Amino acid sequence: MRASVIGAGLAGSEAAWQLAQRGVEVTLYEMKPQRFSPAHKAAGFAELVCSNSLRSDRLENAVGLLKEEMRRVGSLVMEAADLARVPAGGSLAVDRERFSSHITGALESHKNVRVLRQEVFALPEGPVVVASGPLTDGPLLEAIQRETGREQLSFYDAAAPIVYKDSIDMDKAFRASRYGRGEEGGDYINCPMDRAQYETFYQALMEAKTAPVHGFEDSKVFEGCMPVEVMAKRGMQTLCFGPLKPKGLTDPRTGKMPYAVLQLRQDDAADTLYNLVGFQTRLLIPEQKRVFGLIPGLEKARYARFGAMHRNTFLNSPGLLDQDFRLREGLYFAGQMTGVEGYIESAASGLVAGVCLAAELAGRPRPDFTDETVLGAMGRYISTPNRHFQPMNANFGVMAELPRRVRNKQERYAAIAQRSLDKIAALLPEL
Repeated sequence: MRASVIGAGLAGSEAAWQLAQRGVEVTLYEMKPQRFSPAHKAAGFAELVCSNSLRSDRLENAVGLLKEEMRRVGSLVMEAADLARVPAGGSLAVDRERFSSHITGALESHKNVRVLRQEVFALPEGPVVVASGPLTDGPLLEAIQRETGREQLSFYDAAAPIVYKDSIDMDKAFRASRYGRGEEGGDYINCPMDRAQYETFYQALMEAKTAPVHGFEDSKVFEGCMPVEVMAKRGMQTLCFGPLKPKGLTDPRTGKMPYAVLQLRQDDAADTLYNLVGFQTRLLIPEQKRVFGLIPGLEKARYARFGAMHRNTFLNSPGLLDQDFRLREGLYFAGQMTGVEGYIESAASGLVAGVCLAAELAGRPRPDFTDETVLGAMGRYISTPNRHFQPMNANFGVMAELPRRVRNKQERYAAIAQRSLDKIAALLPEL
């Protein structure tokens, strides 16, 4: 049995792994380092181009449940994430270099994987998983358009800045995790603002100059990865209920909850880099220095990476792909281009596509994860007719309802999680 996988991002790496682990001889195509997209800089597989956070790791959260489902199915991405974990409270954040290195090494050394470092200009003959990413362009994009017969939809995705830890003024910032979760002492560095400081920052943000977004309106920006300056335009208090929300944090100097708080999350295992949580932006670089420098603790911050904006393209998947991310026999898609949003969701789509293509090649029925699992529910979401289709993160809202009503939210989520993991356990012999 043979198959090709185009792209060694999170989705492609996971798809290749699932195929190879099931005895399929995989040719994995990766254009780096011959060519880099505007968002990529490193040659390794599964490069994290925005945040280093894989979000919640709690079963009471849909993406946390999705991670556990993937672990139990034998996910390479989750194996790497657990090995590369850095402190992040109730979330799973990773050292991005260690994460990528583990995945790259596992695939390059696998007996059933042949890696070709070359750009693909057409869809290969035979069974294939297309996981070329949301920045797919050129002849490959044209080949996909010819194959799908559907117009592509586009939106813009944004990356948050990263600063050096030793440039943060800890006389003004403080360590803590929201509601005291995480390691003792706190996993986040918090930059508190009083009302006057927040209003000064807000005014500067509203007046700051941004990089042009050619051919697209702000309304095309995906809601789940909105630039902070776009979010701020929705009202002066919007940020205080979003990335600057102070709820669950107490400034040890005042003993009170600040008016607004910017959280910074560790971005590397050496604890030298910190990510400005929720501060994706397309401000010009000088403006980033000026405006973010108004936040207490960041006045003299040195930037390892500035925020940036890039184009993302995704398929109009409903009515095009089925619940297994399959276009037709032998042709699957995976990753953000299918309409799943987020690192883990992208990897999960690759897992489903790889598992199902392997079953197809072996002449067995494709496993049905059903919408009682997050793995299955995401496939149902992207394949269900939807006039206003937009990329979606994992959430309990797309999963099947419980047979009985549970009023308490935490108990309801716990019941959904248990049902999901029971379903995965029952599927494992088939997988």
